[in-house]
Amino acid sequence: MNFLPAIDLKDGQCVRLVQGDMRRVSVFNDDPAAQARVFAAAGCSWLHVVDLDGAFAGRSMNAGAVKGILAAVAMKVELGGGIRDMETIDAWLTAGVTRVILGTAALRDPALVREACRRHPGRVAVGIDARDGLVAVEGWSEVSRMKAADLARAVEEAGAAAIIHTDIARDGAMAGPNIQATLALADAVSTPVVLSGGISSMADLAAVKAAAGVRLEGVISGRAVYDGRIDPAAAVALIEGRA
Repeated sequence: MNFLPAIDLKDGQCVRLVQGDMRRVSVFNDDPAAQARVFAAAGCSWLHVVDLDGAFAGRSMNAGAVKGILAAVAMKVELGGGIRDMETIDAWLTAGVTRVILGTAALRDPALVREACRRHPGRVAVGIDARDGLVAVEGWSEVSRMKAADLARAVEEAGAAAIIHTDIARDGAMAGPNIQATLALADAVSTPVVLSGGISSMADLAAVKAAAGVRLEGVISGRAVYDGRIDPAAAVALIEGRA
């Protein structure tokens, strides 16, 4: 299992939201590339990056910041937010992103997911962001009638390399992760699943590790890392089995 620190981008800065609400934002670093270097120095091999402005606008809005991150570190970078057409997918994968994350597009345009997975095997992940088990889209501003497990099965059939599952109610709220929901999703498919949302302490990470075993590919944390509740180096040692 991998530990993935998160960099959420808004107006070119590293921020964290509470439950996806753009009005409840905290700025943690105005230099995303420098922040990425901190995570690389801590031994993190993966970085989870989300273009928050792009998620709402439907197109990439923080390209400069993302390119700065890619130039600053040799980490594997997964990128989501506003990636909703093949041209954007091709461009980011060519630019050095390890894998793109499709969110809204997975629900609105399943043909795009299938084609992207066909053209870029192993490099297209799908973000399934859920509230009460139902998929949310458009930067979490809309909740669909699609069940998270049903979408997971659909994107597995399409060939997705991984699924990033976020419980919106837990994201940025420091309330602990919804381990049960994420493991239920992981058990419904064979595609690797990454847990996101609610990780607030090293104890939370230990609980995920103990409950998941080899059932999850990774775990993402954002606010707790910036608040100092989680030391990235210690998290890597714990999650990746070096503690």
